[in-house]
Amino acid sequence: MPTALRHGPYRLHFDSSDGTEPRHIHVSRAGADAKFWLDPDVQLARNRGFPAHEIRSVQAIVEQNLQVLRDAWDAHFRP
Repeated sequence: MPTALRHGPYRLHFDSSDGTEPRHIHVSRAGADAKFWLDPDVQLARNRGFPAHEIRSVQAIVEQNLQVLRDAWDAHFRP
């Protein structure tokens, strides 16, 4: 699972087997995991364990680092 970014307690990553899906990022922290689509805009795909107030903060981190995350995806899946 390549890590694209670390931000505080969060690890933003994708699975090497995710290349058949549209661009997205997984965000993990101590037993919680969320998946966000990166195109055309950031959108929550699923949430497992993050409370609502925290998922809003996590989404903001994804949005603030959107280009970095898209570039990491492209570098891994579209070399």
